[in-house]
Amino acid sequence: MHLDNINKVQLPKHIAIIMDGNGRWAQEKGEDRLYGHFHGVNSVRSVAEGASEIGIEYLTLYAFSTENWDRPQQEVNGLMELLIQTIRKEVPTLNKNNIRLLVIGDLSMLPKDAQDEMNEALEETQHNSGLKLILALSYSSRWELVLAIKNIAKDIVSRQLSPEEINQTVIEKYLTTSGIPDPELLIRTSGEHRVSNFLLYQIAYSELYFTDTKWPDFDKEKLFEAIVAYQNRERRFGKTGEQIKKG
Repeated sequence: MHLDNINKVQLPKHIAIIMDGNGRWAQEKGEDRLYGHFHGVNSVRSVAEGASEIGIEYLTLYAFSTENWDRPQQEVNGLMELLIQTIRKEVPTLNKNNIRLLVIGDLSMLPKDAQDEMNEALEETQHNSGLKLILALSYSSRWELVLAIKNIAKDIVSRQLSPEEINQTVIEKYLTTSGIPDPELLIRTSGEHRVSNFLLYQIAYSELYFTDTKWPDFDKEKLFEAIVAYQNRERRFGKTGEQIKKG
């Protein structure tokens, strides 16, 4: 996919990706699942560089869900160790490419050394002004919505908020993505056609793009293909095609 095929004027501001297929990719090669996760890091690097290269403002990657804690302990431990090593290794590259790292999710569930490494990386990249790379770690949308409702309830009890004030804008301020625009494009790799408890509130009007490519084989060229497919769609937001064309 050549860059000339992409309309730089109609780029999505925010792309979200469900990175799926690491385990199956590894098993097809006769390796254990962690082998796939290890190679999936290369795809993260390629896709982040590609997004930065063409001017995408936000890229959210679903790295680890709250449900993933129920996976075999050996795989979870391996993933946490890989996370620590990857963050430590990639911070210089993020700084070189002016990429700022952000994170959403219940980080209190991560091992302390993973939390420390993450917080250090967030601090070291906080002044970068290019792509915002958002990792969804120990995240699920239902967890996020429950947390938002609890915090809204607390503020009502403390009289910082009244029920009459609650609208979409207020709710969005209580989400972990507060201040981040909703993704216009959601990509899922590996041939699965579901959103798996990811950004359920935020993807209300996102274009969904599914590919059979497993995550370790997904690179910047595949990202560009998804963007071109997105740009060839008509986004109506509940209106008719005729209304959109009239502006």
